Amino acid sequence: MDDYPLLNLFWTMMWLFLWVLWFFLLFKVITDIFRSHDLSGWAKAGWLILAMVLPYVGVLIYLVVRGRSMSSRDVAQAQENEAAFK
Repeated sequence: MDDYPLLNLFWTMMWLFLWVLWFFLLFKVITDIFRSHDLSGWAKAGWLILAMVLPYVGVLIYLVVRGRSMSSRDVAQAQENEAAFK
């Protein structure tokens, strides 16, 4: 560890954090694709193929196009979970 400077350690930790954050976002988008009731089967397949073939561009396009409806589905899911808990 003496030959690995502290700044490089922070740099490595940042890249590891961003890598984990990227996988979290990718899985969040994939689950939202399957959870969406307003998409047809072909549209879901298209979004999934786009997210798998071009992951960075596909996820970015998905968030721009369907980001607001993604958050509303999250809120609806949380309300359903709370109602089921009560």
